[in-house]
Amino acid sequence: MIPPSLPPALRAALDRKAQGLSRSDAAARATAISQAYRGGGNSGAIRDASDALAYALVRMPATYAAIIASLNALCAAQPAFAPATLLDIGAGPGTATWAAAEAFPSLAQFSAIDGNPALRALARDLVQGDARLSDVRYTLNDATAGLHDAPASDLVVASYVIGELDANRRAALTEQMWAQTRDTLLVVEPGTPDGSARIIALRKRLIARGAHVLAPCPHDGTCPLTLPDWCHFVQRLPRLRAHKRLKGAELPYEDEKFSYVALSRSPARRHPARVLAQPLITKVAVTAKLCTPQGLTLATIPRRDKTAFVRARKLDWGDAVIDSRGPQAE
Repeated sequence: MIPPSLPPALRAALDRKAQGLSRSDAAARATAISQAYRGGGNSGAIRDASDALAYALVRMPATYAAIIASLNALCAAQPAFAPATLLDIGAGPGTATWAAAEAFPSLAQFSAIDGNPALRALARDLVQGDARLSDVRYTLNDATAGLHDAPASDLVVASYVIGELDANRRAALTEQMWAQTRDTLLVVEPGTPDGSARIIALRKRLIARGAHVLAPCPHDGTCPLTLPDWCHFVQRLPRLRAHKRLKGAELPYEDEKFSYVALSRSPARRHPARVLAQPLITKVAVTAKLCTPQGLTLATIPRRDKTAFVRARKLDWGDAVIDSRGPQAE
């Protein structure tokens, strides 16, 4: 399992960029950008190098953690997967590229697309001197337009990008991303009801095109969740010093909520159940909400079943489990 914290080389690069940074100016920029995104805006709110750096310092650790959690689930579902090529769509400062490089030592060719020049410039600065990533082919273009000239790749990742598009453009991008996917597509979105709905719609569209779900779903059927419930997960991550300063935060960690789907051109090797919420642990039992190949279930593991109870106490939200009668994390 790859840890959720930024890799040392990326942390060092961000620290170098942050030297001499005005905390108040960067915090104001980051707040304005976050408000623009929450209001339905896009990366157009990031206009220059200072905006890009403020955004990266505040959001890059959390988005990296969510992508790593998704890649860990993908690797568990497809342990033999060893992609040689990556395409990072809506790459921003290159967060998914860094995460994929950590998850897959096999990757040798990296391509990225984003239409924001300030984020592209920052991404290229951050990889300078890195033995694997310094030669990333980073195309400055809108995601949908840039895909026409992008190379088909073994692994395609789109993180926190489809929410910036209207329904028609999102559908078109979904089709284009799948066309460029040789093997596996990973899409990550914020863990909100809207973010989950976008993932479910993309999942449905691509299953109709022959895709197979690797994670998090234990089946290729219709999602059994209905509002007010929605499919999302949580990844806890440590806060960097600059991260804490810009957010005015006291806690040394934060929790990033995210939704994701990993789709493959080949059927999953197996379909374990998935923990859909933090299990309830009491002195007498562990109760876990599971999505299984047969649908939703609430599994209760009593203390008297000592072996299963000990295993179940170790379960976390998002874990894949082998047997819903006595859950054990994979």
